[in-house]
This record gives sequence, structure tokens and C-alpha cells, in this order.
Amino acid sequence: MVIESTEIKPFRARRGFAAMDRQRQREIASMGGKSAHASGHAHEFTPEEARAAGKKRHRRAGETGAPTA
Repeated sequence: MVIESTEIKPFRARRGFAAMDRQRQREIASMGGKSAHASGHAHEFTPEEARAAGKKRHRRAGETGAPTA
């Protein structure tokens, strides 16, 4: 038995990062990525790792019927 909720949920204002415009989010994310690379904390895929990840993604997409890109 499925009971559908007729309750109206109150509007929740977007706060913090979600409230910013997309361009500002990209700028902040870019700064974080640059900082991580500069400090040596960012992971960089080797060609072998990237190849394995791509194969895994394409294999999973074939199982679910999801598009690959």
C-alpha cells in the first residue's frame, strides 16, 4: 500500500555555495584545485589509471543501459 503525502514542504532558501551564481562557484572550485595541485595533495591519474576508469565506466553503462558520455 502506497500512501502519497499531500503535505506541502516549506521552501528552503539556498545557502552558502549553492546560493552563489555558477560562475562564482567555478572560480572558487578552480582556486581549490590549483591549491591542491600546488601543495601536492591532488591526485593525478596516470594513463593506466585513466584507461582502467574509462573501461569500468563503459562496462557499468552497458549493464544499466545508461549513456556513456
